[in-house]
Amino acid sequence: MATPVFAQPESGSDLRAVPVSQRNGVLEVLSMRRDPFEFADRRREQYGEIFAMNALGARMVTARGAAAASEILMNKDRAFANAPAWSYFIGPFFNRGIMLLDFDEHRHHRHIMQQAFAPKKLHGYFEEMQPVIIDRVAKFPTGQVKLFEQFKELTLDVALEIFLGMELSKDEADRLNKAFIETVRAGVALVRKPVPGGRWWKGIRSRKILEEFFYEHIDAKRATETPDLFSVLCHAESDDGDTFTDEDVVNHMIFVLMAAHDTSTITMTQMAYRMAEHPKWQAAARAQSMDLGPTLTYDDLGEMTVLDSVMKESLRMCPPVPAQPRMAIKDTQVLGHYIPEGTMVVIPQMANHRDPAYFTDPDTFDPDRFSPERAEDKGHRMAWMPFGGGVHKCIGLYFGQMEIKTIMHNLLRDYEWFVPAGYRLPMDYSALPVPKDKLPVTLVRR
Repeated sequence: MATPVFAQPESGSDLRAVPVSQRNGVLEVLSMRRDPFEFADRRREQYGEIFAMNALGARMVTARGAAAASEILMNKDRAFANAPAWSYFIGPFFNRGIMLLDFDEHRHHRHIMQQAFAPKKLHGYFEEMQPVIIDRVAKFPTGQVKLFEQFKELTLDVALEIFLGMELSKDEADRLNKAFIETVRAGVALVRKPVPGGRWWKGIRSRKILEEFFYEHIDAKRATETPDLFSVLCHAESDDGDTFTDEDVVNHMIFVLMAAHDTSTITMTQMAYRMAEHPKWQAAARAQSMDLGPTLTYDDLGEMTVLDSVMKESLRMCPPVPAQPRMAIKDTQVLGHYIPEGTMVVIPQMANHRDPAYFTDPDTFDPDRFSPERAEDKGHRMAWMPFGGGVHKCIGLYFGQMEIKTIMHNLLRDYEWFVPAGYRLPMDYSALPVPKDKLPVTLVRR
Protein backbone atom coordinates (compact mmCIF):
# COMPACT_ATOMS: atom_id res chain seq x y z
CA MET A 1 0.00 0.00 0.00
CA ALA A 2 1.40 3.41 -1.01
CA THR A 3 2.36 5.85 1.75
CA PRO A 4 -0.02 8.85 1.86
CA VAL A 5 1.65 12.12 0.89
CA PHE A 6 1.23 15.70 2.04
CA ALA A 7 1.00 17.44 -1.36
CA GLN A 8 1.78 16.31 -4.88
CA PRO A 9 4.29 18.36 -6.87
CA GLU A 10 3.26 19.50 -10.33
CA SER A 11 3.33 16.93 -13.06
CA GLY A 12 6.78 16.67 -14.57
CA SER A 13 8.51 18.11 -11.49
CA ASP A 14 11.59 16.30 -10.22
CA LEU A 15 10.61 17.12 -6.62
CA ARG A 16 9.40 14.37 -4.31
CA ALA A 17 6.20 14.44 -2.27
CA VAL A 18 6.42 14.60 1.53
CA PRO A 19 5.01 11.46 3.24
CA VAL A 20 2.33 12.21 5.82
CA SER A 21 1.35 10.41 9.03
CA GLN A 22 -2.33 9.47 9.16
CA ARG A 23 -2.31 9.16 12.94
CA ASN A 24 -4.64 11.37 14.98
CA GLY A 25 -2.99 14.77 15.56
CA VAL A 26 -3.67 14.87 19.30
CA LEU A 27 -2.05 11.45 19.72
CA GLU A 28 0.94 12.63 17.68
CA VAL A 29 1.40 15.68 19.92
CA LEU A 30 1.03 13.63 23.10
CA SER A 31 3.60 11.09 21.85
CA MET A 32 5.99 13.88 20.94
CA ARG A 33 5.63 15.51 24.36
CA ARG A 34 6.09 12.23 26.21
CA ASP A 35 9.42 11.42 24.56
CA PRO A 36 10.50 13.73 21.71
CA PHE A 37 13.65 11.70 21.01
CA GLU A 38 11.89 8.37 20.60
CA PHE A 39 9.16 10.06 18.56
CA ALA A 40 11.69 11.65 16.20
CA ASP A 41 13.62 8.41 15.73
CA ARG A 42 10.47 6.38 15.12
CA ARG A 43 9.17 8.84 12.52
CA ARG A 44 12.55 8.94 10.77
CA GLU A 45 12.53 5.14 10.54
CA GLN A 46 9.02 5.29 9.04
CA TYR A 47 9.31 8.24 6.69
CA GLY A 48 12.89 9.47 6.45
CA GLU A 49 14.21 12.93 7.30
CA ILE A 50 11.11 14.78 6.11
CA PHE A 51 7.52 13.95 6.92
CA ALA A 52 4.20 15.69 7.61
CA MET A 53 1.65 15.29 10.38
CA ASN A 54 -1.40 16.95 11.86
CA ALA A 55 -0.62 18.78 15.10
CA LEU A 56 -2.12 21.63 17.11
CA GLY A 57 -4.73 22.34 14.46
CA ALA A 58 -2.27 22.59 11.57
CA ARG A 59 -0.58 20.32 9.05
CA MET A 60 3.13 20.56 9.65
CA VAL A 61 6.20 19.28 7.84
CA THR A 62 9.10 18.24 10.06
CA ALA A 63 12.44 18.63 8.30
CA ARG A 64 15.11 16.83 10.26
CA GLY A 65 18.87 17.13 9.94
CA ALA A 66 21.50 19.85 9.64
CA ALA A 67 21.26 20.03 5.85
CA ALA A 68 17.51 20.71 5.97
CA ALA A 69 18.01 23.27 8.75
CA SER A 70 20.58 25.07 6.63
CA GLU A 71 18.28 25.29 3.60
CA ILE A 72 15.43 26.67 5.70
CA LEU A 73 17.29 29.04 8.01
CA MET A 74 19.72 30.47 5.46
CA ASN A 75 16.60 31.03 3.33
CA LYS A 76 18.48 32.10 0.21
CA ASP A 77 15.40 32.48 -1.96
CA ARG A 78 13.35 34.12 0.86
CA ALA A 79 10.79 31.32 0.74
CA PHE A 80 10.36 30.95 4.50
CA ALA A 81 9.09 33.47 7.05
CA ASN A 82 9.36 33.51 10.84
CA ALA A 83 6.39 35.69 11.75
CA PRO A 84 3.46 33.65 10.38
CA ALA A 85 4.89 30.44 11.88
CA TRP A 86 5.74 31.72 15.35
CA SER A 87 2.59 33.88 15.37
CA TYR A 88 0.49 30.75 15.02
CA PHE A 89 1.90 29.56 18.35
CA ILE A 90 2.69 32.71 20.35
CA GLY A 91 1.43 35.66 18.28
CA PRO A 92 -1.38 36.70 20.64
CA PHE A 93 1.01 36.60 23.60
CA PHE A 94 4.32 37.94 22.18
CA ASN A 95 2.95 40.13 19.41
CA ARG A 96 5.64 41.77 17.27
CA GLY A 97 8.57 40.68 19.38
CA ILE A 98 11.85 40.66 17.44
CA MET A 99 11.42 36.96 16.57
CA LEU A 100 7.99 37.65 15.05
CA LEU A 101 9.22 40.07 12.38
CA ASP A 102 10.61 39.31 8.93
CA PHE A 103 12.81 40.60 6.13
CA ASP A 104 13.21 44.42 5.91
CA GLU A 105 11.12 45.10 9.00
CA HIS A 106 13.07 42.56 11.03
CA ARG A 107 16.37 44.00 9.84
CA HIS A 108 15.20 47.53 10.72
CA HIS A 109 14.13 46.57 14.27
CA ARG A 110 17.17 44.39 14.85
CA HIS A 111 19.50 47.20 13.78
CA ILE A 112 18.01 49.48 16.43
CA MET A 113 17.85 46.76 19.09
CA GLN A 114 21.45 45.76 18.44
CA GLN A 115 22.46 48.98 20.21
CA ALA A 116 21.15 47.41 23.43
CA PHE A 117 23.44 44.38 23.04
CA ALA A 118 26.60 46.10 21.78
CA PRO A 119 29.86 45.21 23.63
CA LYS A 120 29.85 48.43 25.65
CA LYS A 121 26.30 47.77 26.85
CA LEU A 122 27.15 44.14 27.70
CA HIS A 123 30.05 45.32 29.86
CA GLY A 124 27.65 47.66 31.64
CA TYR A 125 25.05 44.93 32.21
CA PHE A 126 27.81 42.68 33.55
CA GLU A 127 28.90 45.28 36.10
CA GLU A 128 25.29 45.77 37.17
CA MET A 129 24.37 42.10 37.42
CA GLN A 130 27.43 40.69 39.20
CA PRO A 131 26.73 42.14 42.69
CA VAL A 132 23.07 41.08 42.40
CA ILE A 133 24.11 37.53 41.53
CA ILE A 134 26.77 37.31 44.25
CA ASP A 135 24.27 38.47 46.86
CA ARG A 136 21.40 36.21 45.73
CA VAL A 137 23.48 33.05 45.28
CA ALA A 138 25.03 33.49 48.73
CA LYS A 139 21.49 33.38 50.16
CA PHE A 140 20.47 30.10 48.52
CA PRO A 141 18.99 27.67 51.08
CA THR A 142 20.89 24.49 51.86
CA GLY A 143 19.78 20.89 52.36
CA GLN A 144 17.05 19.61 50.04
CA VAL A 145 16.63 22.35 47.45
CA LYS A 146 14.74 22.52 44.16
CA LEU A 147 17.36 24.20 42.02
CA PHE A 148 15.03 25.00 39.12
CA GLU A 149 12.99 27.22 41.43
CA GLN A 150 16.11 28.94 42.77
CA PHE A 151 17.41 29.61 39.26
CA LYS A 152 14.05 30.91 38.05
CA GLU A 153 13.74 33.30 40.98
CA LEU A 154 17.31 34.49 40.47
CA THR A 155 17.08 35.01 36.71
CA LEU A 156 13.85 36.96 37.21
CA ASP A 157 15.63 39.11 39.83
CA VAL A 158 18.46 39.75 37.35
CA ALA A 159 16.02 40.50 34.53
CA LEU A 160 14.05 42.94 36.67
CA GLU A 161 17.24 44.63 37.87
CA ILE A 162 19.18 44.73 34.58
CA PHE A 163 16.34 44.89 32.07
CA LEU A 164 13.87 47.01 34.04
CA GLY A 165 16.07 48.83 36.53
CA MET A 166 13.28 48.71 39.09
CA GLU A 167 12.78 47.61 42.64
CA LEU A 168 9.57 45.59 42.71
CA SER A 169 7.76 44.09 45.68
CA LYS A 170 7.78 40.30 45.90
CA ASP A 171 4.06 40.25 45.11
CA GLU A 172 4.57 42.33 41.96
CA ALA A 173 7.56 40.26 40.86
CA ASP A 174 5.57 37.06 41.42
CA ARG A 175 2.65 38.50 39.45
CA LEU A 176 4.91 39.27 36.47
CA ASN A 177 6.61 35.88 36.68
CA LYS A 178 3.25 34.10 36.65
CA ALA A 179 2.20 36.18 33.64
CA PHE A 180 5.33 35.19 31.72
CA ILE A 181 4.82 31.50 32.55
CA GLU A 182 1.22 31.61 31.36
CA THR A 183 2.07 33.38 28.10
CA VAL A 184 4.76 30.79 27.28
CA ARG A 185 2.55 27.80 28.07
CA ALA A 186 -0.35 29.23 26.05
CA GLY A 187 1.52 28.84 22.77
CA VAL A 188 1.25 25.05 22.77
CA ALA A 189 -2.31 24.79 24.12
CA LEU A 190 -4.25 21.91 22.62
CA VAL A 191 -7.46 24.00 22.85
CA ARG A 192 -6.50 27.14 20.92
CA LYS A 193 -9.46 29.30 21.90
CA PRO A 194 -10.02 31.53 24.97
CA VAL A 195 -12.04 28.99 26.92
CA PRO A 196 -12.13 30.33 30.53
CA GLY A 197 -9.53 28.58 32.67
CA GLY A 198 -7.65 27.13 29.67
CA ARG A 199 -4.04 27.82 28.66
CA TRP A 200 -5.00 30.06 25.73
CA TRP A 201 -7.34 32.16 27.88
CA LYS A 202 -4.70 32.51 30.62
CA GLY A 203 -2.13 33.58 28.03
CA ILE A 204 -4.33 36.38 26.68
CA ARG A 205 -5.09 37.54 30.23
CA SER A 206 -1.39 37.55 31.12
CA ARG A 207 -0.39 39.46 27.97
CA LYS A 208 -2.69 42.29 29.11
CA ILE A 209 -1.06 42.29 32.55
CA LEU A 210 2.40 42.65 30.99
CA GLU A 211 1.31 45.38 28.58
CA GLU A 212 -0.28 47.42 31.38
CA PHE A 213 2.90 47.14 33.45
CA PHE A 214 5.24 48.39 30.71
CA TYR A 215 2.96 51.18 29.48
CA GLU A 216 2.63 52.37 33.07
CA HIS A 217 6.40 52.89 33.35
CA ILE A 218 7.42 53.92 29.83
CA ASP A 219 7.11 57.70 30.30
CA ALA A 220 9.54 57.60 33.23
CA LYS A 221 12.01 55.53 31.20
CA ARG A 222 11.86 57.96 28.28
CA ALA A 223 12.39 60.91 30.62
CA THR A 224 15.74 59.73 32.05
CA GLU A 225 18.48 57.55 30.60
CA THR A 226 19.51 54.71 32.92
CA PRO A 227 21.69 51.61 32.26
CA ASP A 228 18.80 49.11 32.10
CA LEU A 229 17.49 47.58 28.86
CA PHE A 230 14.05 49.22 29.22
CA SER A 231 15.67 52.66 29.19
CA VAL A 232 18.17 51.67 26.48
CA LEU A 233 15.34 50.61 24.13
CA CYS A 234 13.48 53.84 24.86
CA HIS A 235 16.52 55.85 23.74
CA ALA A 236 18.12 53.50 21.17
CA GLU A 237 18.73 55.11 17.81
CA SER A 238 20.03 53.66 14.57
CA ASP A 239 22.73 55.33 12.47
CA ASP A 240 19.90 56.82 10.41
CA GLY A 241 18.21 58.30 13.47
CA ASP A 242 15.42 55.70 13.69
CA THR A 243 13.93 55.01 17.13
CA PHE A 244 11.28 52.74 18.61
CA THR A 245 7.68 53.80 19.26
CA ASP A 246 6.14 53.13 22.68
CA GLU A 247 4.37 50.13 21.19
CA ASP A 248 7.67 48.80 19.80
CA VAL A 249 9.38 49.14 23.18
CA VAL A 250 6.56 47.32 25.00
CA ASN A 251 6.45 44.49 22.45
CA HIS A 252 10.23 43.99 22.54
CA MET A 253 10.45 44.19 26.33
CA ILE A 254 7.77 41.54 26.82
CA PHE A 255 9.50 39.21 24.38
CA VAL A 256 13.08 39.79 25.55
CA LEU A 257 12.27 39.56 29.25
CA MET A 258 10.53 36.23 28.68
CA ALA A 259 13.33 34.90 26.51
CA ALA A 260 16.05 36.04 28.89
CA HIS A 261 14.95 34.45 32.11
CA ASP A 262 13.25 31.33 30.76
CA THR A 263 16.08 30.16 28.51
CA SER A 264 18.78 30.89 31.09
CA THR A 265 16.83 29.04 33.78
CA ILE A 266 16.41 25.96 31.58
CA THR A 267 20.09 25.95 30.60
CA MET A 268 21.38 26.25 34.17
CA THR A 269 19.00 23.56 35.37
CA GLN A 270 20.41 21.17 32.78
CA MET A 271 23.99 22.17 33.66
CA ALA A 272 23.40 21.66 37.37
CA TYR A 273 21.77 18.28 36.76
CA ARG A 274 24.63 17.07 34.56
CA MET A 275 27.27 18.28 37.01
CA ALA A 276 25.48 16.48 39.84
CA GLU A 277 25.19 13.34 37.74
CA HIS A 278 28.87 13.63 36.73
CA PRO A 279 30.76 14.98 39.79
CA LYS A 280 34.11 15.04 37.97
CA TRP A 281 32.81 17.82 35.74
CA GLN A 282 31.50 19.73 38.74
CA ALA A 283 34.93 19.44 40.39
CA ALA A 284 36.77 20.50 37.23
CA ALA A 285 34.55 23.53 36.71
CA ARG A 286 34.90 24.46 40.38
CA ALA A 287 38.69 24.30 40.20
CA GLN A 288 38.71 26.91 37.42
CA SER A 289 36.28 29.13 39.33
CA MET A 290 38.42 28.94 42.46
CA ASP A 291 41.45 29.99 40.41
CA LEU A 292 39.60 33.00 39.02
CA GLY A 293 38.57 34.36 42.41
CA PRO A 294 35.21 35.48 43.80
CA THR A 295 34.73 38.60 41.64
CA LEU A 296 34.96 38.16 37.89
CA THR A 297 36.11 40.57 35.25
CA TYR A 298 34.38 40.54 31.90
CA ASP A 299 37.48 38.96 30.36
CA ASP A 300 37.40 36.15 32.96
CA LEU A 301 34.28 34.75 31.28
CA GLY A 302 36.39 33.54 28.38
CA GLU A 303 38.74 31.68 30.76
CA MET A 304 35.97 29.40 32.09
CA THR A 305 36.66 26.70 29.50
CA VAL A 306 35.32 23.75 31.50
CA LEU A 307 32.08 25.52 32.36
CA ASP A 308 31.79 26.62 28.74
CA SER A 309 32.01 23.00 27.54
CA VAL A 310 29.48 21.87 30.16
CA MET A 311 27.13 24.64 29.06
CA LYS A 312 27.46 23.76 25.37
CA GLU A 313 26.90 20.06 26.00
CA SER A 314 23.88 20.81 28.21
CA LEU A 315 22.47 23.02 25.44
CA ARG A 316 23.08 20.22 22.97
CA MET A 317 21.25 17.62 25.03
CA CYS A 318 18.35 19.92 25.87
CA PRO A 319 18.08 23.16 23.87
CA PRO A 320 15.72 25.58 25.68
CA VAL A 321 13.82 26.23 22.44
CA PRO A 322 13.35 22.68 21.14
CA ALA A 323 12.18 23.49 17.61
CA GLN A 324 12.19 26.27 15.03
CA PRO A 325 9.02 26.73 12.94
CA ARG A 326 8.87 28.61 9.63
CA MET A 327 6.07 29.24 7.13
CA ALA A 328 6.55 28.73 3.40
CA ILE A 329 5.38 31.98 1.78
CA LYS A 330 5.69 30.57 -1.72
CA ASP A 331 6.02 27.15 -3.31
CA THR A 332 9.50 25.86 -2.51
CA GLN A 333 11.47 22.73 -1.62
CA VAL A 334 13.56 21.24 1.17
CA LEU A 335 16.10 18.55 0.29
CA GLY A 336 14.27 17.89 -2.95
CA HIS A 337 10.83 17.59 -1.32
CA TYR A 338 7.94 19.75 -2.54
CA ILE A 339 6.75 22.31 0.03
CA PRO A 340 3.67 24.25 -1.14
CA GLU A 341 2.97 27.85 -0.11
CA GLY A 342 1.27 28.10 3.29
CA THR A 343 3.00 25.04 4.76
CA MET A 344 4.32 25.14 8.31
CA VAL A 345 7.83 23.66 8.36
CA VAL A 346 9.48 22.73 11.66
CA ILE A 347 13.19 22.19 12.35
CA PRO A 348 13.42 19.78 15.33
CA GLN A 349 16.70 20.98 16.77
CA MET A 350 16.26 18.89 19.93
CA ALA A 351 16.43 15.78 17.73
CA ASN A 352 19.06 17.31 15.43
CA HIS A 353 21.37 17.80 18.40
CA ARG A 354 21.52 14.02 18.79
CA ASP A 355 22.34 13.22 15.20
CA PRO A 356 24.98 10.44 15.18
CA ALA A 357 26.26 11.82 11.87
CA TYR A 358 27.88 14.63 13.87
CA PHE A 359 27.91 13.56 17.52
CA THR A 360 29.53 10.35 18.79
CA ASP A 361 27.36 8.49 21.32
CA PRO A 362 24.83 11.34 21.07
CA ASP A 363 22.77 10.29 24.13
CA THR A 364 25.86 10.46 26.35
CA PHE A 365 26.89 13.58 28.28
CA ASP A 366 30.37 14.34 26.98
CA PRO A 367 31.55 17.98 27.17
CA ASP A 368 34.88 16.97 25.62
CA ARG A 369 33.12 16.75 22.27
CA PHE A 370 33.44 20.56 22.19
CA SER A 371 37.22 20.49 22.69
CA PRO A 372 39.37 21.98 19.91
CA GLU A 373 40.64 18.48 19.10
CA ARG A 374 37.17 17.03 18.50
CA ALA A 375 34.97 20.08 17.76
CA GLU A 376 31.98 17.90 16.89
CA ASP A 377 29.75 20.95 16.77
CA LYS A 378 31.76 22.21 13.78
CA GLY A 379 30.88 19.24 11.55
CA HIS A 380 28.11 21.37 10.04
CA ARG A 381 27.17 24.95 10.80
CA MET A 382 23.67 23.79 11.77
CA ALA A 383 24.73 20.69 13.72
CA TRP A 384 24.66 22.63 17.02
CA MET A 385 22.23 25.55 17.03
CA PRO A 386 20.65 26.17 20.45
CA PHE A 387 20.43 29.89 19.61
CA GLY A 388 18.88 29.37 16.19
CA GLY A 389 20.55 30.27 12.92
CA GLY A 390 20.47 32.66 10.02
CA VAL A 391 19.22 36.23 10.39
CA HIS A 392 17.01 35.28 13.34
CA LYS A 393 19.85 33.94 15.49
CA CYS A 394 19.23 34.97 19.10
CA ILE A 395 20.17 38.62 19.57
CA GLY A 396 20.77 38.12 23.31
CA LEU A 397 22.95 35.02 23.16
CA TYR A 398 26.06 36.76 24.56
CA PHE A 399 24.05 38.29 27.38
CA GLY A 400 22.59 34.89 28.23
CA GLN A 401 25.96 33.16 28.31
CA MET A 402 27.39 35.96 30.44
CA GLU A 403 24.57 35.64 32.97
CA ILE A 404 24.73 31.82 33.07
CA LYS A 405 28.49 31.70 33.61
CA THR A 406 28.38 34.35 36.35
CA ILE A 407 25.63 32.52 38.25
CA MET A 408 27.24 29.10 37.88
CA HIS A 409 30.65 30.52 38.89
CA ASN A 410 29.20 31.69 42.20
CA LEU A 411 27.25 28.48 42.73
CA LEU A 412 30.42 26.43 42.19
CA ARG A 413 32.47 28.54 44.59
CA ASP A 414 29.85 28.64 47.35
CA TYR A 415 28.30 25.15 47.20
CA GLU A 416 28.49 21.51 46.21
CA TRP A 417 25.36 19.66 45.13
CA PHE A 418 24.35 16.04 44.72
CA VAL A 419 21.53 13.86 43.39
CA PRO A 420 20.86 10.25 44.47
CA ALA A 421 22.57 7.47 42.52
CA GLY A 422 20.47 6.49 39.53
CA TYR A 423 18.39 9.67 39.57
CA ARG A 424 17.12 10.79 36.16
CA LEU A 425 15.63 14.22 35.60
CA PRO A 426 11.95 13.81 34.62
CA MET A 427 11.15 16.30 31.86
CA ASP A 428 7.98 18.12 30.85
CA TYR A 429 8.14 18.84 27.11
CA SER A 430 4.63 20.33 26.80
CA ALA A 431 6.02 23.85 26.24
CA LEU A 432 9.64 24.82 26.87
CA PRO A 433 11.50 21.82 28.38
CA VAL A 434 11.37 22.04 32.17
CA PRO A 435 11.84 19.43 34.92
CA LYS A 436 8.62 18.02 36.37
CA ASP A 437 10.17 17.78 39.84
CA LYS A 438 12.05 21.15 39.69
CA LEU A 439 15.41 19.32 40.09
CA PRO A 440 15.67 18.46 43.81
CA VAL A 441 19.31 18.31 44.95
CA THR A 442 21.20 18.20 48.22
CA LEU A 443 22.93 21.58 48.34
CA VAL A 444 25.86 21.88 50.74
CA ARG A 445 27.64 25.12 51.56
CA ARG A 446 31.40 24.95 51.11
